[in-house]
Amino acid sequence: MQNPPASSASAQQPLISFIVTYYNLPPQLLGACIDSILALSLTPEEREIIVIDDGSEESPLETLREKWNDILYIRQQNQGLSAARNLGIEACRGTFIQFVDGDDLLNTSIYEQCLDILRQKDPDIVAFHLSDKEERNMTVEYEGPMEGSEYMRHNNLRASACGYIFRKKTLVNLRFTSGILHEDEEFTPELFLRAEKVYSTNAKAYYYRNRGHSITRKNDKEWVKKRLEDTKGVLYRLVERTDTLPLAEREAMQRRIDQLTMDYLYNVITLTHNGRYLEQCVAELTQKGLFPLPDRDYTQKYKWFRRISSSKAGRRLLCLLITSPNPLQRRGN
Repeated sequence: MQNPPASSASAQQPLISFIVTYYNLPPQLLGACIDSILALSLTPEEREIIVIDDGSEESPLETLREKWNDILYIRQQNQGLSAARNLGIEACRGTFIQFVDGDDLLNTSIYEQCLDILRQKDPDIVAFHLSDKEERNMTVEYEGPMEGSEYMRHNNLRASACGYIFRKKTLVNLRFTSGILHEDEEFTPELFLRAEKVYSTNAKAYYYRNRGHSITRKNDKEWVKKRLEDTKGVLYRLVERTDTLPLAEREAMQRRIDQLTMDYLYNVITLTHNGRYLEQCVAELTQKGLFPLPDRDYTQKYKWFRRISSSKAGRRLLCLLITSPNPLQRRGN
């Protein structure tokens, strides 16, 4: 099936490209996602909506027929979310980029206030929050500008790439690593290190649907193994990257590494419930210089986890205390 025609609007560069990734979702959810974008005050010349279909079993084109003039639809063989986003980056023309998962929505009136920052402040990144509710009204407050490394030194970085509007030029050659789960953990800190003007907001501008059968809710053994191995791979690559950075950026990346190491150990406990495997992971992290966790004044949660996890007895206690069958997979961390 051929792609629908692209918009006949002016060839001027759009202000923002919305890269919407789609794979085997109910088409009506994709339609609602696009409607939430079309509801924004952006003119057709200011926006670009690119739907990347990652080889779904059934094409959503019939559902999108009435929106053909507002979107560019690209279908690829199934290669995963990273490849779909990378294709969107290559195809888009906007000054800024916003990633949107095809089953999610923008909270329109709140997102509008983020667009105001975009128009008025000329940022590299506007950061906002993801919510599991359709928020409608709130007064958005923001801080900035600050360099991305400064933001990372003083804040826990929320991993999800959907939580940021960012300038395309900021990427340079940065792309998502294909074939791994939770690729945002590697992409987002690299993005922030490239940013000179970051504005951080309290806006709950993005609504993500908690769908029980989504990838973040799988708990089969093969998925658990891949999830943990992929996280470990991200950690090791970030450590290698840190060795090449100037001091201020190194400190910023170190905070992200420490936080991700803590999350990795938490997920080992919640996903495997296996104390012996936890000790194997701790031994490997120790060899790599990532454990014990450094004594840093990040957050209360970090300080609590660091103290308890530093001894074998404490780790046994953690295995008893952390009883949830689901990992800490908050989108945005």
